[in-house]
Amino acid sequence: MISADKNNLDLVRVKAQTLIDSAPWIRKFHGQILVIKFGGNAMGDQALQQAFAEDIAYLQLVGIKPVVVHGGGPQITAKLAAAGIDSKFVDGLRVTTAESIGIIRDTLRDEISVPLAKLIEEAGAKTQVLNGESEGLFTASITREDLGLVGVVTSVNVSVINKAIAQDLVPVISTVGPDSSGQLLNVNADLAASSLAVALGAAKLVVLTDVAGLYSDWPNKDSLVSEITLGELEELLPDLESGMIPKMGACLASVSEGVPQAHIIDGRIPHSVLLEIFTPSGIGTLVLP
Repeated sequence: MISADKNNLDLVRVKAQTLIDSAPWIRKFHGQILVIKFGGNAMGDQALQQAFAEDIAYLQLVGIKPVVVHGGGPQITAKLAAAGIDSKFVDGLRVTTAESIGIIRDTLRDEISVPLAKLIEEAGAKTQVLNGESEGLFTASITREDLGLVGVVTSVNVSVINKAIAQDLVPVISTVGPDSSGQLLNVNADLAASSLAVALGAAKLVVLTDVAGLYSDWPNKDSLVSEITLGELEELLPDLESGMIPKMGACLASVSEGVPQAHIIDGRIPHSVLLEIFTPSGIGTLVLP
Protein backbone atom coordinates (compact mmCIF):
# COMPACT_ATOMS: atom_id res chain seq x y z
CA MET A 1 0.00 0.00 0.00
CA ILE A 2 2.86 2.37 0.86
CA SER A 3 4.62 1.50 -2.39
CA ALA A 4 1.46 2.19 -4.40
CA ASP A 5 1.03 5.55 -2.67
CA LYS A 6 4.65 6.44 -3.40
CA ASN A 7 4.21 5.51 -7.07
CA ASN A 8 1.13 7.71 -7.27
CA LEU A 9 2.99 10.58 -5.64
CA ASP A 10 5.89 10.21 -8.06
CA LEU A 11 3.45 10.30 -10.98
CA VAL A 12 1.82 13.44 -9.60
CA ARG A 13 5.24 15.07 -9.27
CA VAL A 14 6.12 14.22 -12.87
CA LYS A 15 2.83 15.69 -14.09
CA ALA A 16 3.35 18.82 -11.99
CA GLN A 17 6.90 19.25 -13.30
CA THR A 18 5.64 18.89 -16.86
CA LEU A 19 3.18 21.74 -16.30
CA ILE A 20 5.91 23.87 -14.70
CA ASP A 21 8.29 23.19 -17.60
CA SER A 22 5.62 24.24 -20.10
CA ALA A 23 4.99 27.63 -18.46
CA PRO A 24 7.91 29.56 -20.06
CA TRP A 25 6.89 28.34 -23.51
CA ILE A 26 3.24 29.21 -22.96
CA ARG A 27 4.35 32.72 -21.98
CA LYS A 28 6.66 32.94 -25.01
CA PHE A 29 4.04 31.94 -27.56
CA HIS A 30 0.90 33.33 -25.88
CA GLY A 31 -1.00 35.45 -28.39
CA GLN A 32 1.34 34.40 -31.21
CA ILE A 33 0.46 32.68 -34.47
CA LEU A 34 2.01 29.26 -35.09
CA VAL A 35 1.67 27.78 -38.57
CA ILE A 36 1.63 24.00 -38.35
CA LYS A 37 1.86 21.84 -41.45
CA PHE A 38 0.10 18.52 -40.88
CA GLY A 39 1.34 15.62 -42.97
CA GLY A 40 3.21 12.34 -43.08
CA ASN A 41 2.05 9.11 -41.47
CA ALA A 42 -0.08 11.06 -39.02
CA MET A 43 -2.56 11.71 -41.82
CA GLY A 44 -3.24 8.01 -42.30
CA ASP A 45 -3.32 6.91 -38.66
CA GLN A 46 -6.51 7.60 -36.72
CA ALA A 47 -4.81 7.64 -33.32
CA LEU A 48 -2.16 10.11 -34.53
CA GLN A 49 -4.86 12.29 -36.11
CA GLN A 50 -6.69 12.33 -32.79
CA ALA A 51 -3.51 13.26 -30.89
CA PHE A 52 -2.76 16.03 -33.38
CA ALA A 53 -6.30 17.42 -33.05
CA GLU A 54 -5.95 17.41 -29.26
CA ASP A 55 -2.63 19.26 -29.54
CA ILE A 56 -4.19 21.95 -31.72
CA ALA A 57 -7.14 22.40 -29.37
CA TYR A 58 -4.76 22.65 -26.41
CA LEU A 59 -2.68 25.34 -28.12
CA GLN A 60 -5.76 27.47 -28.59
CA LEU A 61 -6.87 26.82 -25.01
CA VAL A 62 -3.64 28.31 -23.60
CA GLY A 63 -3.85 31.42 -25.78
CA ILE A 64 -1.74 30.41 -28.78
CA LYS A 65 -3.15 30.90 -32.29
CA PRO A 66 -2.61 27.76 -34.39
CA VAL A 67 -3.07 27.82 -38.16
CA VAL A 68 -3.16 24.33 -39.68
CA VAL A 69 -2.01 23.74 -43.26
CA HIS A 70 -2.11 20.28 -44.82
CA GLY A 71 -1.37 18.33 -47.95
CA GLY A 72 -2.65 14.90 -48.83
CA GLY A 73 -0.25 13.00 -51.06
CA PRO A 74 -1.38 9.41 -50.43
CA GLN A 75 -5.07 10.28 -50.53
CA ILE A 76 -4.64 12.24 -53.77
CA THR A 77 -2.63 9.43 -55.37
CA ALA A 78 -5.37 6.93 -54.48
CA LYS A 79 -8.15 9.14 -55.87
CA LEU A 80 -6.27 9.82 -59.08
CA ALA A 81 -5.55 6.11 -59.52
CA ALA A 82 -9.25 5.36 -59.06
CA ALA A 83 -9.93 7.84 -61.87
CA GLY A 84 -7.32 6.16 -64.09
CA ILE A 85 -4.76 8.95 -63.73
CA ASP A 86 -1.14 8.06 -63.00
CA SER A 87 0.85 10.12 -60.50
CA LYS A 88 4.23 11.50 -61.53
CA PHE A 89 6.65 13.47 -59.36
CA VAL A 90 9.60 15.70 -60.21
CA ASP A 91 11.89 16.87 -57.38
CA GLY A 92 9.32 15.72 -54.85
CA LEU A 93 6.51 17.77 -56.45
CA ARG A 94 3.40 16.28 -58.08
CA VAL A 95 2.94 16.93 -61.79
CA THR A 96 -0.61 18.27 -62.07
CA THR A 97 -2.81 18.23 -65.16
CA ALA A 98 -6.11 19.87 -66.03
CA GLU A 99 -7.93 16.58 -65.50
CA SER A 100 -6.42 16.07 -62.06
CA ILE A 101 -6.62 19.51 -60.43
CA GLY A 102 -10.34 19.27 -59.60
CA ILE A 103 -9.87 15.84 -58.05
CA ILE A 104 -6.98 17.21 -55.99
CA ARG A 105 -9.06 20.13 -54.68
CA ASP A 106 -12.03 17.96 -53.74
CA THR A 107 -9.90 15.26 -52.13
CA LEU A 108 -8.03 17.76 -49.98
CA ARG A 109 -11.25 19.40 -48.81
CA ASP A 110 -13.59 16.46 -48.40
CA GLU A 111 -11.25 13.70 -47.26
CA ILE A 112 -8.75 15.67 -45.17
CA SER A 113 -9.83 19.21 -44.24
CA VAL A 114 -13.38 18.40 -43.17
CA PRO A 115 -12.59 15.25 -41.12
CA LEU A 116 -9.56 16.93 -39.50
CA ALA A 117 -11.62 20.00 -38.60
CA LYS A 118 -14.23 17.72 -37.03
CA LEU A 119 -11.59 16.04 -34.88
CA ILE A 120 -10.26 19.40 -33.71
CA GLU A 121 -13.78 20.51 -32.83
CA GLU A 122 -14.39 17.30 -30.89
CA ALA A 123 -11.17 18.07 -28.99
CA GLY A 124 -12.58 21.44 -27.94
CA ALA A 125 -11.70 24.12 -30.53
CA LYS A 126 -13.91 25.54 -33.27
CA THR A 127 -12.55 25.54 -36.80
CA GLN A 128 -12.94 27.01 -40.26
CA VAL A 129 -12.11 25.03 -43.41
CA LEU A 130 -10.35 27.13 -46.05
CA ASN A 131 -8.32 26.87 -49.23
CA GLY A 132 -6.82 29.42 -51.61
CA GLU A 133 -10.22 29.98 -53.22
CA SER A 134 -11.84 30.98 -49.91
CA GLU A 135 -12.46 34.73 -49.97
CA GLY A 136 -9.32 35.17 -52.05
CA LEU A 137 -7.11 33.68 -49.32
CA PHE A 138 -4.14 33.33 -51.62
CA THR A 139 -3.15 33.48 -55.25
CA ALA A 140 -0.47 31.45 -56.95
CA SER A 141 1.56 31.42 -60.13
CA ILE A 142 3.23 28.73 -62.20
CA THR A 143 6.99 28.73 -61.92
CA ARG A 144 7.92 25.47 -63.66
CA GLU A 145 6.26 24.42 -66.88
CA ASP A 146 7.41 20.81 -66.45
CA LEU A 147 5.11 20.43 -63.45
CA GLY A 148 1.92 21.54 -65.20
CA LEU A 149 -0.68 23.23 -63.00
CA VAL A 150 1.64 23.56 -60.02
CA GLY A 151 2.36 26.93 -58.50
CA VAL A 152 3.81 28.84 -55.60
CA VAL A 153 1.95 31.32 -53.43
CA THR A 154 2.43 34.87 -54.69
CA SER A 155 0.05 36.76 -52.39
CA VAL A 156 -1.84 36.09 -49.16
CA ASN A 157 -4.99 37.85 -47.99
CA VAL A 158 -4.13 37.69 -44.29
CA SER A 159 -7.44 39.33 -43.33
CA VAL A 160 -9.22 36.03 -44.04
CA ILE A 161 -7.10 34.18 -41.48
CA ASN A 162 -7.04 37.05 -39.01
CA LYS A 163 -10.84 37.20 -39.15
CA ALA A 164 -11.07 33.50 -38.32
CA ILE A 165 -8.60 33.85 -35.45
CA ALA A 166 -10.50 36.85 -34.06
CA GLN A 167 -13.59 34.62 -33.93
CA ASP A 168 -11.63 31.98 -31.98
CA LEU A 169 -11.60 29.65 -34.97
CA VAL A 170 -8.70 27.42 -35.98
CA PRO A 171 -8.13 27.75 -39.74
CA VAL A 172 -7.66 24.37 -41.45
CA ILE A 173 -6.21 25.14 -44.87
CA SER A 174 -5.64 23.00 -47.98
CA THR A 175 -3.31 24.35 -50.60
CA VAL A 176 -4.94 24.85 -53.94
CA GLY A 177 -5.38 28.38 -55.18
CA PRO A 178 -6.13 30.38 -58.34
CA ASP A 179 -3.63 32.27 -60.45
CA SER A 180 -4.31 35.79 -61.71
CA SER A 181 -6.56 34.43 -64.47
CA GLY A 182 -8.57 32.21 -62.12
CA GLN A 183 -6.92 28.95 -63.15
CA LEU A 184 -6.74 26.67 -60.13
CA LEU A 185 -3.22 25.52 -59.24
CA ASN A 186 -1.86 22.83 -56.96
CA VAL A 187 0.57 24.28 -54.41
CA ASN A 188 2.96 22.14 -52.38
CA ALA A 189 1.68 22.26 -48.79
CA ASP A 190 5.13 22.68 -47.23
CA LEU A 191 5.92 25.68 -49.40
CA ALA A 192 2.43 27.14 -48.93
CA ALA A 193 2.77 26.82 -45.15
CA SER A 194 6.03 28.73 -45.39
CA SER A 195 4.43 31.54 -47.40
CA LEU A 196 1.52 31.75 -44.97
CA ALA A 197 3.87 31.84 -41.96
CA VAL A 198 5.77 34.75 -43.49
CA ALA A 199 2.63 36.70 -44.45
CA LEU A 200 1.05 36.18 -41.02
CA GLY A 201 4.18 37.15 -39.09
CA ALA A 202 4.10 33.77 -37.37
CA ALA A 203 6.34 33.13 -34.39
CA LYS A 204 7.13 29.65 -35.66
CA LEU A 205 6.62 27.23 -38.54
CA VAL A 206 6.26 23.56 -37.57
CA VAL A 207 6.33 20.85 -40.24
CA LEU A 208 5.31 17.27 -39.42
CA THR A 209 7.01 14.56 -41.44
CA ASP A 210 7.70 10.79 -41.44
CA VAL A 211 11.23 10.87 -40.05
CA ALA A 212 12.85 12.01 -36.80
CA GLY A 213 14.17 15.16 -38.45
CA LEU A 214 16.82 16.21 -40.94
CA TYR A 215 19.63 13.75 -41.61
CA SER A 216 22.82 15.21 -43.04
CA ASP A 217 23.78 11.81 -44.49
CA TRP A 218 20.56 9.87 -45.08
CA PRO A 219 20.00 6.95 -44.40
CA ASN A 220 22.71 7.09 -41.70
CA LYS A 221 20.59 7.39 -38.54
CA ASP A 222 23.56 8.80 -36.63
CA SER A 223 23.54 11.90 -38.84
CA LEU A 224 20.35 13.39 -37.33
CA VAL A 225 20.71 17.17 -37.04
CA SER A 226 19.04 18.72 -34.00
CA GLU A 227 19.77 22.34 -34.94
CA ILE A 228 20.94 24.03 -38.14
CA THR A 229 21.49 27.57 -39.38
CA LEU A 230 20.32 29.00 -42.69
CA GLY A 231 23.84 29.00 -44.11
CA GLU A 232 24.40 25.37 -43.19
CA LEU A 233 21.00 24.36 -44.61
CA GLU A 234 21.64 26.18 -47.90
CA GLU A 235 24.80 24.10 -48.41
CA LEU A 236 23.07 20.85 -47.53
CA LEU A 237 19.77 21.34 -49.39
CA PRO A 238 20.81 20.26 -52.94
CA ASP A 239 22.04 16.88 -51.66
CA LEU A 240 18.97 15.97 -49.62
CA GLU A 241 16.58 13.13 -50.46
CA SER A 242 14.00 14.45 -52.94
CA GLY A 243 11.00 14.18 -50.60
CA MET A 244 12.81 16.21 -47.95
CA ILE A 245 13.75 19.06 -50.27
CA PRO A 246 10.33 20.84 -50.22
CA LYS A 247 10.12 20.54 -46.43
CA MET A 248 13.59 21.91 -45.73
CA GLY A 249 13.12 24.44 -48.54
CA ALA A 250 9.99 25.66 -46.76
CA CYS A 251 11.90 26.05 -43.50
CA LEU A 252 14.71 27.84 -45.29
CA ALA A 253 12.35 30.24 -47.05
CA SER A 254 10.31 31.08 -43.96
CA VAL A 255 13.29 31.83 -41.72
CA SER A 256 15.03 33.73 -44.53
CA GLU A 257 11.99 35.98 -44.75
CA GLY A 258 11.63 36.76 -41.07
CA VAL A 259 9.96 33.85 -39.27
CA PRO A 260 12.11 33.49 -36.11
CA GLN A 261 12.36 29.70 -36.31
CA ALA A 262 11.12 26.66 -38.19
CA HIS A 263 11.00 23.08 -37.03
CA ILE A 264 10.79 19.69 -38.70
CA ILE A 265 9.29 17.14 -36.29
CA ASP A 266 8.35 13.47 -36.37
CA GLY A 267 4.61 13.18 -36.91
CA ARG A 268 4.75 9.48 -36.04
CA ILE A 269 5.14 10.42 -32.36
CA PRO A 270 1.81 11.02 -30.58
CA HIS A 271 1.47 14.64 -29.38
CA SER A 272 4.67 15.59 -31.20
CA VAL A 273 3.45 19.20 -31.51
CA LEU A 274 3.13 19.61 -27.74
CA LEU A 275 6.42 17.82 -27.14
CA GLU A 276 8.19 20.21 -29.46
CA ILE A 277 6.61 23.44 -28.28
CA PHE A 278 6.29 22.87 -24.53
CA THR A 279 9.32 20.80 -23.48
CA PRO A 280 12.82 22.25 -22.94
CA SER A 281 14.58 19.71 -25.18
CA GLY A 282 12.02 19.59 -27.98
CA ILE A 283 12.28 17.07 -30.81
CA GLY A 284 13.22 17.08 -34.50
CA THR A 285 15.39 19.62 -36.30
CA LEU A 286 15.29 23.33 -35.50
CA VAL A 287 16.17 25.84 -38.24
CA LEU A 288 17.48 29.21 -37.04
CA PRO A 289 18.78 32.34 -38.83
